[in-house]
Amino acid sequence: MSQTDHFGFTKLLVDDLEATATFYKSVCGLTELARVDSEIAGRPISEIMFNATGQGAATFVLLKFVGAPRPHNDEVILGFQTQDVVAFVERTVAAGGSIVEEVKSMPEHGVKVGFVRDIEGHLIEVVELLQQ
Repeated sequence: MSQTDHFGFTKLLVDDLEATATFYKSVCGLTELARVDSEIAGRPISEIMFNATGQGAATFVLLKFVGAPRPHNDEVILGFQTQDVVAFVERTVAAGGSIVEEVKSMPEHGVKVGFVRDIEGHLIEVVELLQQ
């Protein structure tokens, strides 16, 4: 592996591209970088790429296979780090998501953590680092 290889992005397969984009913009404050209509292996796609949320951070992309059945939503767990996990969970519910597991403090791991689902049912682990 060369020194320039790195993890650059995650693409989440969704059914309703616009509604899911609105959800992540309102909950996570993501901003659009670009939209692409193309194809992968002969299958038409539409995707929305979001700006990285910090220097060196990976890019988040929502991808819709046009004309395909609704994708499974239990094959990935998205991880978001925040300065206020309770506020993140509240924004999730306000945007139409749901709580899977209430926020709990885990001092042995140095975090507070909660689990929520987006509007399509994708699982999100939300972590707030505890002050040391």
